[in-house]
Amino acid sequence: QVQLVESGGGLVQTGGSLRLTCVASGRTISSYGMGWFRQAAGKEREFVATIYGRGTTTYYTDSVKGRFTVSRDNAKNTVYLQMNSLKPEDTGVYYCAANYASYGSSLYRSYDVWGQGTQVTVSS
Repeated sequence: QVQLVESGGGLVQTGGSLRLTCVASGRTISSYGMGWFRQAAGKEREFVATIYGRGTTTYYTDSVKGRFTVSRDNAKNTVYLQMNSLKPEDTGVYYCAANYASYGSSLYRSYDVWGQGTQVTVSS
């Protein structure tokens, strides 16, 4: 069983940047599809970005395209989410997730393991 731990969240002003880190343990995740989701208070968890295993194919939700970048460092068993030009509507708890299959996905149900989340707050 793989375990995921997110970090890097915090409070930032509009227009600022944060880099979220998701460190995996227990198994090598190089072949797994990995995803980032977020959940704002009172709202459902929503897809943010995904990166395929064994490659660099990525997909993003429309609202973060051009501002967020998902990447992975397989040597470190780590996935990143670089977030630039942050907006108040980006506020929420950000979760990292692993799909044991190699494909990335925007669907919550595709993922097998989830981290505990890290809070991102963007002030206006």
